[in-house]
Amino acid sequence: MTKSHTDILADLSLGKITDYVDHYTPTLLQAVPRSLGRQTLGISDADLPFVGQDIWHGYELSWLNAKGKPMVALATFVVPVDSANLIESKSFKLYLNSFNQSRFADLGQVYQALQQDLSACAGKPVQVSLHNVSEIMAFQATWIPGICLDELDISVDQYQYDASLLALEPNRDRVDEKLHSHLLKSNCLITSQPDWASIYIHYRGPALSHEALLKYLISFRSHNEFHEQCVERIYTDLWRFAKPEFLAVYARYTRRGGLDINPLRSSEPYQAPNIRLSRQ
Repeated sequence: MTKSHTDILADLSLGKITDYVDHYTPTLLQAVPRSLGRQTLGISDADLPFVGQDIWHGYELSWLNAKGKPMVALATFVVPVDSANLIESKSFKLYLNSFNQSRFADLGQVYQALQQDLSACAGKPVQVSLHNVSEIMAFQATWIPGICLDELDISVDQYQYDASLLALEPNRDRVDEKLHSHLLKSNCLITSQPDWASIYIHYRGPALSHEALLKYLISFRSHNEFHEQCVERIYTDLWRFAKPEFLAVYARYTRRGGLDINPLRSSEPYQAPNIRLSRQ
């Protein structure tokens, strides 16, 4: 029997009092079908209007070596956008915590467990990279390319999601433009806890009104949706409204519980800029 949208969300550990397991337990991972969020956008999993990935960074990964000595590492996980499921974030944290008092023969065994378990949850192969905590370059703070919208002097009174706020700039030709804002905030679909992000938009096509775009992004401030779903909503709204030749939307969320989530959606394969923000 197929579970309803409500039943799937009700089964999640998110928003509930939870025991913290410190021995390796793959069954802690919980999958959320991507189709649940995409149905509201009129998107079919069989005919996605974008490519992309969800890039996660883990900062609290630890386990015991064969002699019982604690080991630590940083991790990057890349979940393909065409996987059947997104990985629910609290379950991801609980799963990583379960490594804490578990012995692994070597780093390769840790990698194998992570890759196997996360791929099974997502429904497609998940890329896993493990980093030494002394490694600096992969986690060095950087700037976001392009024009920052945040200094625009606008009046705002809409904090509920509203796609009708989008507008074109009537006095500009078609452009190839990179824009960003640090003012994106939404709320967790289940707990209503705030999710903070900086967002990067690169497009080619009719020029968007910068003021209107910033008001639109701010309208997510009281909106409840998962990180990945918010980015797909922003991409879909911009794609349908402006009809650009090319579009990429990339959000860099701040971490919670040792994980940050960074969804990328684009109209064609796109090498996202190597961004890491001071808030991350």
